[in-house]
Order: sequence, then C-alpha cells, then structure tokens
Amino acid sequence: MKLSTWIVAVCAALALVGCKQGGSGPSAAPTSGVTDALIAAADGNEWLTYGRDYGEQRFSPLTQITDANVKDLGLAWFADLDTARGQEATPLMHDGVLYVSTAWSMVKAFDARTGQLKWSYDPKVPRETLVKACCDAVNRGVALYGDKVYVATLDGRLVALDQKTGNEVWSKVVVPDQENYTITGAPRAAKGKILIGSGGAEYRARGFIAAFDWQTGEEAWRFWTVPGDPAKGFENPAMERAAQTWGGEWWKLGGGGTVWDSITYDPATNLVFFGTGNAEPWNPAANGRAAAKQAEFGDNLYTSSIVAVNADTGEYAWHFQETPEDRWDYDSDAQITVADLTIDGEQKHVVLHAPKNGYFYVLDAKSGKFLSGTPWTDINWSTGIDPVTGRPSINPEARYEVTGKLWVSLPGAGGAHSWQPMSFSRQTGLMYIPANLAGFPYMAARDWEESEIGFQTGLDSAATAMPADAAFRQQNLDATTGALVAWDPVARKDAWRHTYLGPWNGGTLATAGNLVFQGSATEEFAAFNARTGAPLWTFPTQSGVIAAPMTYAIDGEQYVAVLAGWGGVWDVAPGVLSAKSGRPRNISRLLVFKLGGTATLPPAPALSKRVLDPPAVTGTPEQIARGADLFGRYCSVCHGDAAVAGALNPDLRYSGALNDANAIKAIVVDGALQHNGMVSFKVALTPADAEAIRQYVIKRANEDKALEGRSGA
Repeated sequence: MKLSTWIVAVCAALALVGCKQGGSGPSAAPTSGVTDALIAAADGNEWLTYGRDYGEQRFSPLTQITDANVKDLGLAWFADLDTARGQEATPLMHDGVLYVSTAWSMVKAFDARTGQLKWSYDPKVPRETLVKACCDAVNRGVALYGDKVYVATLDGRLVALDQKTGNEVWSKVVVPDQENYTITGAPRAAKGKILIGSGGAEYRARGFIAAFDWQTGEEAWRFWTVPGDPAKGFENPAMERAAQTWGGEWWKLGGGGTVWDSITYDPATNLVFFGTGNAEPWNPAANGRAAAKQAEFGDNLYTSSIVAVNADTGEYAWHFQETPEDRWDYDSDAQITVADLTIDGEQKHVVLHAPKNGYFYVLDAKSGKFLSGTPWTDINWSTGIDPVTGRPSINPEARYEVTGKLWVSLPGAGGAHSWQPMSFSRQTGLMYIPANLAGFPYMAARDWEESEIGFQTGLDSAATAMPADAAFRQQNLDATTGALVAWDPVARKDAWRHTYLGPWNGGTLATAGNLVFQGSATEEFAAFNARTGAPLWTFPTQSGVIAAPMTYAIDGEQYVAVLAGWGGVWDVAPGVLSAKSGRPRNISRLLVFKLGGTATLPPAPALSKRVLDPPAVTGTPEQIARGADLFGRYCSVCHGDAAVAGALNPDLRYSGALNDANAIKAIVVDGALQHNGMVSFKVALTPADAEAIRQYVIKRANEDKALEGRSGA
C-alpha cells in the first residue's frame, strides 16, 4: 500500500476523532450549532454567551416588553434549585432550551417555554473546596459552543457536556494545582477555543488566562499575568518586563493577578481583553513586593489591570494598569464592555470599564490608549488621575503599611463595582452599573508570616474588627449603601441614580423597550425606565438577587429570566443588611417572567428569631486577645468580621459548640465537619489556639447580648 493511500485510509477510519495529516492539530471552529457567526449575529431571540454578544453589552433589541406595559409582567414559571448557596449565573438560551449553572458548579437544562427540567449535571465538587474559595461556592455561568455546554468547576476543572443529554464529553484540570486555585467565572467561546481563568489571589495563586480546544480540551495557549521565579526564566518578554516592577521574592506566594471573571473577545481587533486581580499579599510590606527596581515603584504588573492578548496565540498586545501599587484589593475583574462611541466628534472603538477602584475608564480597544478616567463614586485612596496617562495619584495616607495607622478606604475591598455585570444601552448611550457604597478598614499586620491555610493578605483583621459599640455600628450601617447608577461614558457624569438600603445588589439588563432590570439584596426584582430611572415594576423574590437577568424570545413571546439566591462575599460580612431590612435568606430559584404570566411562588418561610445565649466568659485577657488575632486571620473570611456572620455560613456566636471546648477542638483541629466544607486547620492551629478562638467568640457573644439588652431588642 502506498504511504499516501495508507494515510487516507487511516484518516477515513478515524474521521470521528478529527485525524489530520501531519498531526492532531487544533480543531476547526464549529460550523453547526452555536457558532462564532451565530454569537456575532446576536439577534436578540437567543442569549448565547455570558454578556449576550461578544461586546458584553447585555443590551437586548427585543421590544415586546416596554416601559408602557412592563406593569403587566408576571411570573411564567420557576424552578427550585437543589443548592442553598449564592446564585450568580446568567442563564443562556439556545434552540428553546435554557441552560444555567448553580452553586457548586452544577448545570441544569430547562425547556425555556415551560420550565420542564430536561437534564441535570453535578460535577461533584468536594465540599471541602469551600475553604479555598474566597467568596462562596458560586458559579457565574456556562458557555455554549457547537453542540456542547462548558462549565468551569470550583475545584479547577473545565468540563464539556453534550447539549442534548448533559452527558460529560471531557473534563480537564486547568489550574496549576487544586489547593490554591478555584474557578467561579463563566467560560467564553471564540475561534475554536474555550477561554477561562481562575481565582485564588488571596491564597498562593499565580494568575493566568488559558485557551482550550473546544473539541478535545487540549490547551492551545496560556498567558500568565504575573512573572514567576526569575531563576526558571520568563515565558515571554511581557513577563520579563513585569518582573522589573516586583520586589522581594514575590513568586513564593504566587503573586496574585488572577483572571477570575472578566473575559471579552473582540472580533474587530481579534483581541481578548481580560481583567486581573489584586497583587498578593494585599499588604505590600508583608513580603517586600513593592521594593521594585525601576521607576514603576511597586506597580506589580500585570495586577489590577486590563490586558489584551492575541486570540489565536495568546501573545501580549497591550495592558493598562488601573490601580498601580494595589494594596486595597481593587481587582480589575469587573466585566469589560466593548462599544463604538462618538467622542469629541470622532467615532472610536473603545473598551469601557468600571473596576473596583471607583474610576470609570474609556480606552482605545486596539491600542489600549487611555482616553478618559472619571470618578463615578466617592474615592479617597486617590487624589486625582493624570489626564494623559491615566495613572492615579495615590493619597499618602492610603499607604497604610507605611503610616502604620488604620486606613478606611473608599471604595472598600468589595469595590465600587464588583463582578455584578453592568449593561450598556445603544438607545440611551448609558451604562447601568451596580454600585457598592461602602468603605473597608485596613491595617498592616506586624511580624506577619505566611501560613499553610487561609487568606494570605498581611492584614491585622483583629485590629480592624467592628467594636461592640452601638453608635459606631449605627454609623457604619448608615454609611453602607448601594445604588444603580446610570453613567454617561461620553459626558462623563451620572444621568440618574437609584439608591438601595445596602450593597451587593444584582447585575443589570438593558433592553430596547427602554427598560433596565435589576434584582436587589432586599428580595426584589425590578424594572426601571432606562432614560429617567423611574421605578416601573417590582416582584418579591423571597431571596436576595445578586445575579444578572437576561431575556429571550420564542415564537414572538419575550421572556425575562433571573436567578435568585443570596450569597457571595456579603453573606459573610457583618450583618449590615440584617440590621437594615431583616436577615437575608437564601431560597435558590430560577425565575422566568412574561407579559400576563400567572404563576405564583409558594409562601416564603418565616425568618426565625435567634436568641444569644452564650456561656460565661472564662478566658484570660491574653487568651482572648490571642483568639481575636487567630479568628481575624483564619475564621473571619467565612464567619464574619468580629464573629458576626451573614446569612448562610454559621454565626458562631449562636453555636451550641461554644459550651464545649472538646467540640470546638473536634471541629477546628480534627476536621469533624469536613464534609460540610469546614476542614481541619491543624496545619496552622493547635488545640490551645482552638480554645483561644472559642473564648474570643464567647466574649463577642456576651458583648452583643449586652448590647441587645441595652437596646431593648
């Protein structure tokens, strides 16, 4: 047999696995099912990718539901979910099927008309993974491409499922290790590749974005966002340059800069834009990372930046660092939107971004050139921004590791705008931004050392804990709010604002019906007039809504869908919302609305009133002080500042285990509740440490019981 004949015969026999003469090679982009062309067309009837279109604008051209008739919007159907954690996903709709991920990275497919469950997939993420995730077991959505559904799991896998059956096609571990990295973001699909990054910048992670073959899961390229160990060489010139902006032995903690949410593919430039997270640790003095060698003192590239790479190769194209010297957790991972705007009489293809730091940025999409940067909320960490370069001037008082003093920064670590998606209306020219209006206290830890478990921030969380002082707490409550901000990126000013009781409200959806939809932490889903901000319609959701809504149409009938389910980082924050509007609850559901919908939810369960009944304080002052330090470092991430937890994780002040030192030891040291996500901390804590923590929580519980007694509560 001739060699050429043999090759043809073998390729014919192996056609189903994509044999190619000369080697395996990358798979061609799909030509059926969900294709690049179908995503780019984005006609509005379907919602095929996380931000609806490649530009992540979240603007729907559908017009059946308008500002004139939205008052007639009713519940079409709902589906209860089998996980009571935070729900952050945007559903996708294709060919009459609604695909949605839930907490713990599970995926469900529903008939988009009726809500009938078609299939369900559980990747069986180990529950102990929760201790490695900064902000709940959330997942922000799936990707559709070809005939597959893709989900990234909390424990660091990228999984391809069959769209019709939900059967697993392939699964790949895509993170460097499963001890320090988690994934909560939604994958994106383009040009035959599935794009994903990871979280973990508070642990020991080195940020990256990577592209994987849509058919096989094989890695096509990977771009690291921070340089690794110089002794091992650098992957590319971009990493070599970045290393000049780092000091100390930054690579030992990974460096941070994780790509945990925003990824935007732009067909016009063939670039992938993505945002990066904070440098690690937050406190730059903790490991000397700010002692850089060049003029870019402590910039720590490419953290807290927007970076652009070539979609085909992953090669560096440009970057813009929004927060140099980031010591406040001002991630740039908020959604990146691409649009065409007329600025100073000239049409420009631009990137629009509202990261955590409180500035709104407009950049040239092709070059990354800074066009404008404007504060759209209260800022005190920066005194201004260079009009040419966009580099912010840092308030010297905000360098808390230098002053040695407490610094309360605006915005706080939760960000003026975090991951909750914003939307851009092509009709109004406005960006609709979910805003958090809350500060955050920072104090550098003394003699800080890294540990084998927990956050590695270099902060003294005990020193900044909320005191048991009624007046101070009330002041904090009054200063902690949220808003829906309609921002004009050309005029660089507000068009209108709608104020909420608290922060951490849902993402937004803008439609051609002159509407903006948003859910709130205070258990409502609402529609607003897109031009004026006038509230037009509300629906009681029985649970906080932090996810972003989407809309689709089938047979000419328009639907609006949103996930309800309170959770995420504010779940573990002090009880801000509890004190203002009642304890937030998690009732995880998918809610779907249409004009004239008549479905109803079952009655919401009553909120139980808990009673503080702690044992007497028996610990020594030294023991309690030690417990406060340990709680601040290892426990507050999940169980709240000053031991005041949110809605989902246990509030330890009410725990019956406080009565028994052996019970606390069994949980904290022996890992008795590992199956629930409360792993053993024995690599960092001794039985004596566990007892010190118990005594601190007992003291805190007694302080708050006394406050309740004085207030008559």
